[in-house]
Amino acid sequence: MSYEPHDRLIAPARPSAHPLRLLAGVVLTALLFVSFSQLWSRLHRAVIGPEAWDNLADALMRGDTPAAVLINLFLFGLLIVALAITLAVLHRRRLRDLIGPPVLALRQFRQVTVALLMLVAVVMIVPGDASTTPQPSMAFGRWLLLLPLGVIGLMIQTSAEEIAFRGYIQSQLAAWIPHPALWMGLPSAVFALLHYDPVMNGPNTWLVVAWAFGFGLAAADLTARSGTLGPAIALHLVNNFGAVLIAAPSGNFDGLALYVYPFSLGDGDSLWRWFPIDIMMLGCSWLAARVALRC
Repeated sequence: MSYEPHDRLIAPARPSAHPLRLLAGVVLTALLFVSFSQLWSRLHRAVIGPEAWDNLADALMRGDTPAAVLINLFLFGLLIVALAITLAVLHRRRLRDLIGPPVLALRQFRQVTVALLMLVAVVMIVPGDASTTPQPSMAFGRWLLLLPLGVIGLMIQTSAEEIAFRGYIQSQLAAWIPHPALWMGLPSAVFALLHYDPVMNGPNTWLVVAWAFGFGLAAADLTARSGTLGPAIALHLVNNFGAVLIAAPSGNFDGLALYVYPFSLGDGDSLWRWFPIDIMMLGCSWLAARVALRC
């Protein structure tokens, strides 16, 4: 295991590596993000009117229309803005410090994306269980028209989350205590708990949380091995592209999906059958990314 490249992200964090400063940064980022989101909501409501806003707000909670999904994705841009402010105020750091050398990050992003898309292409030709075969949800022409916006939105959403968790929290923790158990485990646990949604996921809530924790560990490992956020963003983007734009669980943020699975995340039997496949796919994706990076 070689995490030497990780120092590219850790070094800029060392001058401000203090747990209380990190805690203050997380709180400030969260407060700014919520404040910006509320400001956007009030401005949007003032423009479209109370009745139209109430209808849109319901759709935003369910994610069952293309507009609702796109708005949710693009709003993550506010998280990037909030984090940039936090870095400047509390750490005297730049946003690019969290990503790594831009040229290297872009090259690694491209390498991992190609590898993962090849993996997905192979998996798609393998016969599956008929009971979990996705069904058409949107006309292909309309989906294709919305695809560019969907990809841009996903790029914003996945980049924002990776910058926050693997870029900011992970690097600040690693600069304070270098043991991987802390700087891999703690951000992954926080990331996983943000997926805790018993209303939507019902009895499968902790199953979803467990998967998110595993994803966080995979992304943390790739970040440390590569020294940039490029691979983690690629892993996140390809995963969410499949789950949001290609085939989504029924009733779970499915408004922009070409297909929907005949089950929801709250469907116990179906999700328990699907969970081992998802875990294996995550593991294969992690390995494919490592092969692409030769690390």
